[in-house]
Amino acid sequence: MESQDTVGMLENLRNICLALPEAVEHIDGFGHHTFKINGKSFVISGESDNGFRLSFKSDRETQEILIQKDHFFKAPYIGHHGWVSIQNPNEENWYELNDLIQEAYLRAAPKRLVKKWKEES
Repeated sequence: MESQDTVGMLENLRNICLALPEAVEHIDGFGHHTFKINGKSFVISGESDNGFRLSFKSDRETQEILIQKDHFFKAPYIGHHGWVSIQNPNEENWYELNDLIQEAYLRAAPKRLVKKWKEES
C-alpha cells in the first residue's frame, strides 16, 4: 500500500509528465509507474525500501553533474545508460525535477515532437 507521501509525490510526477504532449503512463506488475513517449521510457518511479524513488533519462555528462549533488545518484541497473535517480524528493527538488523531466522527455521524444516543443517554447 502506498503511503500518503508517495501518493502526493506520484501526483506531482503525473502532473509534470502527463502535461507533456503524447506522454502516457504504464504501471507494471511490480507497481512501478513508467512514463513513456512513443514507446520510449523517460521516467520510472516506484516504492523502494527507503520510500519513493524516481529515475529519469539523462545523458552521462548531465548525470555526472547531478550526482555531485547530495540528493541525486546513478539509477540502479540503468545508471550506466545515463539515468539518474532521486529518493523521496522534497518540495524544493520538484522545481529542478520539472526541468529535468522535460529534458528527459525531449531525449526520448520523436523529432517531430521535439521540433514542435522548441517552436512553442
